[in-house]
Amino acid sequence: MSPAEEEKSLQLAERWPRASKFALSACAAAVAELVTFPLDLTKTRLQVQGEAAVRRDGAAAGQAVPYRGMLRTAAGIVQEEGLLKLWQGATPAVYRHIVYSGVRMVAYEHLRDSVLGRAEDESFPFWKAVIGGMSAGAIGQFFASPTDLVKVQMQMEGRRKLEGKPLRFRGVHHAFVKILSEGGIRGLWAGWVPNVQRAALVNMGDLTTYDSVKHFLLLNTPLVDNSLTHSVASCCSGLVAAVLGTPADVVKTRIMNQPRDKQGRGLLYKSSMDCLIQSVQGEGFMSLYKGFIPTWMRMAPWSLVFWLTYEQIRRICGVSSF
Repeated sequence: MSPAEEEKSLQLAERWPRASKFALSACAAAVAELVTFPLDLTKTRLQVQGEAAVRRDGAAAGQAVPYRGMLRTAAGIVQEEGLLKLWQGATPAVYRHIVYSGVRMVAYEHLRDSVLGRAEDESFPFWKAVIGGMSAGAIGQFFASPTDLVKVQMQMEGRRKLEGKPLRFRGVHHAFVKILSEGGIRGLWAGWVPNVQRAALVNMGDLTTYDSVKHFLLLNTPLVDNSLTHSVASCCSGLVAAVLGTPADVVKTRIMNQPRDKQGRGLLYKSSMDCLIQSVQGEGFMSLYKGFIPTWMRMAPWSLVFWLTYEQIRRICGVSSF
């Protein structure tokens, strides 16, 4: 058999391993995103409530809304805007995860298997997992930042409508075009620094924790590589990711949602550090954990759905376990 014929006889996953893993992780992420998106919307609304910078600059004068918790925020969206508005911004969110999850998963496996390398017993040292997780998350988020920006801004359209303000976007394509026309290429990457910082922290919690816990269980307990092991590891990863990522997520959301000038520069915050300082000084340290409960309640099922789906899709397609 010639080399060309031999290559054609290989399964798709063996011929294009990275492209296949990208596609599989993107599919798993899309499923997880659609299932848990209402919690993401609730979290985003919570994170911009009571912004000190907005109050100070009078941007919401006369439009003050009493603080709501997670359940009241979700119920308010359904009562005031309609049930389907719980999925407002879901389309760019799915686009974002196709790029973000695809890139981060491929990057992490490449770093783990080819760059950083496993130990002699096939384990992956924790310090290497931390570096791999943070690096993969940062790379994936940088490429996905424009879609994340559109997602955040579209999630706030329902709130603008209730405040009597004109809607900014007619749809996902219009949002991309408008942001690009108003702020240029730089405008599409508005907030990318806190975005990347958050992704690095979240993936230190998600990828690092899942990989470390899963292989610890396989090496040190009677558990085998099945759905139970995947579930335990994903529950741990969701909690750690929420604790590490919520402060950076609050900063990212506020920077992305702030009004901008014609050059794409923010009018409320100069940088992610400025947003962090203003938030703590104006609202207290715990303002950095606004939306923590829905963040955790979203990350836990998101992580569970994603990892179970991803591992099963890999097994069905003949790709080795993560």
